[in-house]
Amino acid sequence: MRKVNFARTLRRYPRPRHASTTPLSPSVQVTTLPNKLRVATENTPGHFSSLGLYIDAGARYETPANAGVSHFVDRMAFKTTRSMSDADMATAMSTLGGQIMCSSSRETIMYQSSHFHQATPLALSLISETVQNASLLPEELDAQRAAAEYEIRELKAKPEVILPEILHDIAYNGKGLGNSLLCPEDRIDTIDAPLMRDFMTQWYRPERMVIAGAGIAHEELVELADKHFSSLKSTPIVDGQTSTPPSPRPTSSIPPHLLHHQPPNLLKSLTRAASSYLSNTPNPVSSIIGSTYTGGYRFIHDPESEFNHVYIAFEGVGIHDDDIYELATMQVLLGGGGSFSAGGPGKGMYSRLYTHILNHHAAVDHCASFHHIYNDSSLFGLFASFVPSARVVVLPYLVHQLALLLYRAVPPDELNRAKNQLKSSLAMALESRAVEVEDLGRQLLVHDRKIPISEMADKIDSVTAESLQRVAQRIFGSQSGGKPTVLAMGREDLGDWETQFRKYDVGAV
Repeated sequence: MRKVNFARTLRRYPRPRHASTTPLSPSVQVTTLPNKLRVATENTPGHFSSLGLYIDAGARYETPANAGVSHFVDRMAFKTTRSMSDADMATAMSTLGGQIMCSSSRETIMYQSSHFHQATPLALSLISETVQNASLLPEELDAQRAAAEYEIRELKAKPEVILPEILHDIAYNGKGLGNSLLCPEDRIDTIDAPLMRDFMTQWYRPERMVIAGAGIAHEELVELADKHFSSLKSTPIVDGQTSTPPSPRPTSSIPPHLLHHQPPNLLKSLTRAASSYLSNTPNPVSSIIGSTYTGGYRFIHDPESEFNHVYIAFEGVGIHDDDIYELATMQVLLGGGGSFSAGGPGKGMYSRLYTHILNHHAAVDHCASFHHIYNDSSLFGLFASFVPSARVVVLPYLVHQLALLLYRAVPPDELNRAKNQLKSSLAMALESRAVEVEDLGRQLLVHDRKIPISEMADKIDSVTAESLQRVAQRIFGSQSGGKPTVLAMGREDLGDWETQFRKYDVGAV
């Protein structure tokens, strides 16, 4: 193995003036540049490097005047810039020997690359170009409008993708976290370059950014970040306030960061910000737009639908609340999946939704738990898809599963199995270099520290049957005040759905 001369490395990549470096763990270093942009690296061996720029922005921060802009910021990434044509950009991206992409969620916009070590300078320069120097040409924007229209049409035909978006809209009354990740169809033609530039000027500020890398020498990434991003100016803070009016903070709980935004997927939900579960210290410069959970009911009539679909959800806790571990354990405990994807031991076949519903009702095609986690709130619940002609009444089965968590203690062996599955899913996901660097960037964006997996495991181990019941009562107990969010799509309405919640004494209806 080649020996690394760290003194020579330090001379080659001198630290920017007034930058401060903090070692957070033996493998993690964080440097804050003078403009308050944070640069973090994780020292992990491998043949590939990953880096990303993570920005505290996204659909949550949109207003009625710019609704859908995040979707187009994502689609317009890595196009023509002031110094590169679209062809030049495409050629440069193809020389990385890996992949580079942009992705927007409700609370984060990220630009991330995985590549050979020697391509790190090129990767960060391309990210810098698209973030700071995008031309946003009218002809390119027109092409993306057409692509967005096609994308939205395709996704609307996929209930597993579009229904969670509608569920958020109902739960948060179409504001803040209720904003869709997709540009509303009636807004596609209104998204233009000035609107996108205004959004990026407002939210793309260095104090809202983290550059994270894995498999990259820390001083090298700091030097490259300083070279490409030092021209960004942070917003001055006067008497603890930014010079621009801050967004209102939520009053319900403490803000910070996490995931997204995707079809229900336990692995992705828990690992995209895996370590972010632990800190109780909010980022002092992060402005969070408050979202008010309202709950509600909606039925979407689709007489041609192959399946009927039912979603029920309650507002859970935000990511900084210690009870997040109990909710995460509940999700694994409930588990579920598709009727043809039970797998073997260790893959969820013993979860409650499999053993109590899928294994007993052939008409149910899919039944699973979900947990969409955000800074100051979350959506916790269950959904099912079933054959309409079978006349199966699924809603009582779903509500009954929540009632069991409220009124019966979970047996020790079942609880231990769920906790072990939760810990292993977190640890295994972080074996991916791309997930590792994304996790590092996201948690630094929230609370400026890397939380070790061992600390998370200790928190999960501390979950008990008693604490599960306590949190269940807090979230969807009849005295909790928690209102359900119910969404149904298909050939038949649910009818008097509130009666089912009263019958099992679940939620405040």
